[in-house]
Amino acid sequence: MLTIDLFCSFVNFIILVIFVMLGVAFFTLFERKVLGYLQIRKGPNKVSFLGIFQPFSDAIKLFSKELIIPFKSNYAPYYISPIFNFFLSLFVWVLIPYFSNIFSYKLGVIFFLCCASLNVYSIMISGWSSNSNYSLLGGLRSVAQSISYEVSLFLILLSFICLCGSYCLIDYYSFQYFSWNIFLFFPLCLCLFSSLLADTNRTPFDFAEGESELVSGFNVEYSSGGFILIFLSEYSMILFMSMLVVILFLGCDLFSLFFFVKMVFVSFLFIWVRGTYPRFRYDKLMYLSWKCYLPISLNYLFFFVGFKLLIISMFIYWTYFS
Repeated sequence: MLTIDLFCSFVNFIILVIFVMLGVAFFTLFERKVLGYLQIRKGPNKVSFLGIFQPFSDAIKLFSKELIIPFKSNYAPYYISPIFNFFLSLFVWVLIPYFSNIFSYKLGVIFFLCCASLNVYSIMISGWSSNSNYSLLGGLRSVAQSISYEVSLFLILLSFICLCGSYCLIDYYSFQYFSWNIFLFFPLCLCLFSSLLADTNRTPFDFAEGESELVSGFNVEYSSGGFILIFLSEYSMILFMSMLVVILFLGCDLFSLFFFVKMVFVSFLFIWVRGTYPRFRYDKLMYLSWKCYLPISLNYLFFFVGFKLLIISMFIYWTYFS
C-alpha cells in the first residue's frame, strides 16, 4: 500500500511539473504580449495563430544552440548550479494547498522558507564559478538584494503564522472564509508584493540582470541549456509567488476558477510593473529594505503577537473566572 501511495505521489508530481512548465511557457508569451501593448506595438504574432507556439519555438532554438563553457571556470559548480536552481523552483510547487492528501505539509511555510534560502546559494555559486568579473559582480549584488528582502518576507510570513497559528497553507482557506486578508492588512500586502519583486529579481529591482550595467549579471556566461534552466526557474518562482500572494491575501479556494483568475491578475501585476517603472537606484533599494520594510514588518509582527496574546488571555479569563 505504501508503494502504491509513493508511486501515485510521484506521478502526481510529474504531472504537476509538466503543467508548471506549460504555465511558464505561456506566461512568457503573456508577458511579451502585455509589454508589447504597453509600448503600443504588437507582441509575438507570427508563429501559429496569434503567436501561440512562440514559446516552444524559442525553447527549441535555445536548446539547439551550442553550450559554451568558459575555459577557466570551475566546471562542476558551473554546470550543477542552474540545475539545482531549477529543481528548487519546482520543489516549492508541492506546497499547493490541495484538500486531498497527495501532498500535505503541516510545515509548508517552513519548507518554502528553506527553499527560498537555498536559492541564494545557487545564484552565488553561478556568479562565482564562471570566473568572470561581470558574473561575480552580478552574483554579489543579487545575493545582497535577495538576502535583504528575504528578511522582510520571512517576518511578514511569520506574522501570519502567529495570527493563524498554523504552518500549513490549507488553514489559510478557513481563516479567510468570511473576509480576505487584503482588506485588513493592505499595507502588509504592498510590502509583501514589492519584497517578492525584489526577491525574484524583477523590475524595478532587477539589479542582478541590469543589462546596461552588468551585461546580464550572474548568468552572463551561461548559454543554451544553462540559460534556459535559469530562465525557467525564475519564471516558475514568479508564478509560485503570485499563488502565494493569492493564498495569503485573496482567499485560498483552490477548487474555484476564480482562484486562478486572481493568480493570473497578480502575475499581470508583475508584468505591469516591469513595463511601467524604471530601474531603482541600488542604495535606495537597500534603504527601502532595511529602513522601511523591516520596521513595518517587525511592527506588524509585534502587533499580531500582542493581539494573539490578548485573545488567549481573554479566553482564559472568560473560561475560568466567569
